[in-house]
Amino acid sequence: MPIDSSGLQVLSREECLGLLASTPIGRIVFTDRALPAVQPVTFRLDGERVVIRTAAGSKLAAATRQAVVAFEVDEFDPEERTGWSVTAVGHARAVCDPDEIERLAALPLTAWAPGERDHFIVVDVEQVTGRQIRSARSNGARSPRTRES
Repeated sequence: MPIDSSGLQVLSREECLGLLASTPIGRIVFTDRALPAVQPVTFRLDGERVVIRTAAGSKLAAATRQAVVAFEVDEFDPEERTGWSVTAVGHARAVCDPDEIERLAALPLTAWAPGERDHFIVVDVEQVTGRQIRSARSNGARSPRTRES
């Protein structure tokens, strides 16, 4: 596994996508009134697309229409000093096609926030990068985990 200039292990695209699929919460980074904004969201990876379910009139729904966004997930263990971070970049789009909405509604994607969530945002992952740090104590610590399908 390659090491970057900071001493972190560089993850492959496949490892990054596996880690994206391993956690239900991520952060979407978008532009809100010409300023960067970050919002935690529940999501599901669908192939190489990040799927977010939100309210149709939400700030997130409005701000991400046809916009380039970043999406980040991570996991860290401060005791062991291990962890990983994955960032995906791509174009976000609102899903309007009734057949696609029906298919996405069948995904195991449940919002944690209260209220109606009947709007889908899809981010087509165009670039993905990831880094992992392993504890010097653990001598080859466990590999990144992936969510069971």
